[in-house]
Amino acid sequence: MSTLLAQPAEKALALVQSTSLTRLVLESIEEMIFSGELPPGTKLNEAALAQRFGVSRGPLREAFHALEESGLIRQEKNRGAHVREIKLSEAADIYDLRAGLDATAGRLLAERLTPEQLHTLRELTEAMKAVRPDEVERFHELNLSFHDCLVAMAGNPVLTSHYRKLSKLLTLFRRRNLMAPMAIPHFADEHSAIVDLLAARDGAGCAQALFEHARGGRARMLRDGELAGVPDGR
Repeated sequence: MSTLLAQPAEKALALVQSTSLTRLVLESIEEMIFSGELPPGTKLNEAALAQRFGVSRGPLREAFHALEESGLIRQEKNRGAHVREIKLSEAADIYDLRAGLDATAGRLLAERLTPEQLHTLRELTEAMKAVRPDEVERFHELNLSFHDCLVAMAGNPVLTSHYRKLSKLLTLFRRRNLMAPMAIPHFADEHSAIVDLLAARDGAGCAQALFEHARGGRARMLRDGELAGVPDGR
């Protein structure tokens, strides 16, 4: 009788352990992709990854499935799994969506911004201003942190989930195609102006500024992509 009663608990524990393991594998592969260790187009070797992480093929395949759903990898019959390559036209479409999400997040956050959140955003913009013109990678990191914080602070989990998925795809595109010099002081000032609008509780103004900021990023990406000869996929 005790053995029968224990079975559901044992199954539940096994499920939790399997889920946790899959999550760890997924996050590890994501980090390898975003760090450039697994650049776009790279084939994912199941045997090598399973050995590296010390797991069976089961959690690895579950992680592959989740990564495919998020858009980071592509699986094809008889070809296996590959890190996705984002075309210029697709990146432009993603920017269009992100501009709308940015604007919505700004409007929501202006209504509920706390002093602590304002302080965090101010610190990020001050850090941006301190970045040297040649520290492009550092500025990209701060830029991602700024927008991720802003969206999370807006307090809408659905918006945050969709935004982060789009941001990951754009990070994948930039990692492969674009890391051009930037007018860092100008972009730092744009972020600072956005925070000023948040501090003033100007939801409409903040939404417009964030929308234009994202559209400006889209225009620069298209210009730099064309100059670099990045395939547009159309």
